[in-house]
Order: sequence, then C-alpha cells, then structure tokens
Amino acid sequence: MTFYEELRHFADSHALTVIFALYLLLCLWHFRPAAKPHVEAAKLSIFKDDDDGQ
Repeated sequence: MTFYEELRHFADSHALTVIFALYLLLCLWHFRPAAKPHVEAAKLSIFKDDDDGQ
C-alpha cells in the first residue's frame, strides 16, 4: 500500500468521522444552558444602537 493510499484511507474513514463530530459539537454548543446569556445578547445586539428612526 502506498503512502497516498494510506492517507486516502485515513481521510475517507477516520478524518470524516472527526470532522462530522466537530460539526455536531459546534452546532450543539449554542444550545447548552450556559450559552443562554450570550445568545440573548447576540439576539438583541442588532437593536443596540437603534433610535427608532428619530
């Protein structure tokens, strides 16, 4: 087996699993209970400097 074939096998199996797990972790990170204040602040941040058109 050549070096390229070994890297290809690793990328097709293990690396894909690691990337998928990282994707799920980053997606679910925002739904953890400790993130609620940060989510609320981000949700309202677009209105921070809003003066209602006056």
